[in-house]
Amino acid sequence: MQPTIVDVPTPDGTADALLARPDSGGPFPGVLLFMDAFGLRPRLAEMATTIAARGYVVLVPNLFYRAGRTPPVDMSALADDGRRAELFGRVGPMIAALTPETVGRDSAAYLDFLAAQPDVAPGPAAITGYCMGGTNALRAIEAYPDRIAAVAAFHAGRVVTDAPDSPHLGVGSVIGELYFGHADQDASMTAEQIAELEKALDAAGVTYRSEVYPGAHHGYTQADTPMYDAGATERHWVALFDLLERTFRG
Repeated sequence: MQPTIVDVPTPDGTADALLARPDSGGPFPGVLLFMDAFGLRPRLAEMATTIAARGYVVLVPNLFYRAGRTPPVDMSALADDGRRAELFGRVGPMIAALTPETVGRDSAAYLDFLAAQPDVAPGPAAITGYCMGGTNALRAIEAYPDRIAAVAAFHAGRVVTDAPDSPHLGVGSVIGELYFGHADQDASMTAEQIAELEKALDAAGVTYRSEVYPGAHHGYTQADTPMYDAGATERHWVALFDLLERTFRG
């Protein structure tokens, strides 16, 4: 069940990606895993394998493929106080380049690639996204509500902004189910912003769950970062598999 490296053609180039699938059987529902800002690495391969072991085919695309193949950044800088600013300075422009239009084009390509796998069942996929990946997962389901049945976004930041294209303003197109696992200690998604998101979801009549993980920091699922929280991560797995089981197996 070890993920393999695959190349996904997109309108703007080729995205390297990880593909994890159960050892045998099928067909299985398809799941996209949208990465955090630190790119494809062993931690995301572990997470994809965990999901695949439950009976899903999982594609983890390098969302930063325009900046080059994996790895986009040197993760060792994250634990170095003297180099951390350099790391965020590197990923900042790559995050900013993922505009709603870019995310829409890329998401269509990822969905097409996943659907073309011989052991993927026909029908909509689901997405689980982390940090910026959670925000982009919301963008994706807003763009393709008929192709994405559910989205789980964990410690997603900047879901609510003052911009006219803020992600929360597009939820009116969503027909699937959404789950948000917010970090309690997250300056990029404050209690006020969470309330604004929930107000928009309620007004649009979206089926959703929005939960705050007490004491958790932005990035709590990522075991290779200082923000990791084992308890919050376990809670995230329970919530994710509950959503996937409800979505695909009734």
